[in-house]
Amino acid sequence: MTADRIRQLLAQVQAGRLNAEEASRRLKTLPYENLGFAAVDHHRVFRQGMAEAIFCEGKTTAQAVAIARRLLRNRHPVLATRVEPALARALLRLDRRARYEPLGRTVVLAPPKGWGTRALRGAGHVVIMTAGTADMSVAEEARVTAQVLGDRVTTLYDVGVAGLHRLLDRYELLEAAKVLVVVAGMDGALPSVVGGMFGQPVIAVPTSRGYGASFGGLSALLAMLNSCAAGVGVVNIDNGYGAACVAHRINSLSAS
Repeated sequence: MTADRIRQLLAQVQAGRLNAEEASRRLKTLPYENLGFAAVDHHRVFRQGMAEAIFCEGKTTAQAVAIARRLLRNRHPVLATRVEPALARALLRLDRRARYEPLGRTVVLAPPKGWGTRALRGAGHVVIMTAGTADMSVAEEARVTAQVLGDRVTTLYDVGVAGLHRLLDRYELLEAAKVLVVVAGMDGALPSVVGGMFGQPVIAVPTSRGYGASFGGLSALLAMLNSCAAGVGVVNIDNGYGAACVAHRINSLSAS
């Protein structure tokens, strides 16, 4: 339930158009709705400005669908992450406007008007870049998340340090961004380069891509944590969703 809906509800009670019992019934799912296997947080959008997302790894199809139904009932755009094709098909049946992005493994139900075409609430422009093509799945999770949250997003793929001229060729675009999300595996060097060149907030995302000594992304994570460029923030391995949420919070602050 959003702040606007709560204000409308209270105004109806104040005006006598809604009795206290009915208002109480509508508010009973605040702050959460207990499904037994999940406690769906309907109050999160009111507290944080971001509705709860469904992390689908480890959930059954029935569980993910039930959570999505409850979120839709409360009129939230629903973002599901780490969605495999079979689960995607079940979620898509809930909403004719639903969109499945197989590369980033995301499903969006009841997307906000204008989603993917313009900024809705975020004040700034987010650039999401990858060191290599193999990192695109993580970047696509970040892109879809940021767009659902209302941010304007541009993606740059395969601009890693093995050919730095590819990044420098986009200098003006990067200079104009509000937030830079840098996704890299292997040696994880790209965020240090970007953090040393630009003054905007840089959010580094290590990926699990790389040969054996990359240890499933651990080497990239450690390289980013030890960046010689001051002020680079780092999220967990393959956490495109988390990076987009940080970017949106930065944009929201700049809008206030």
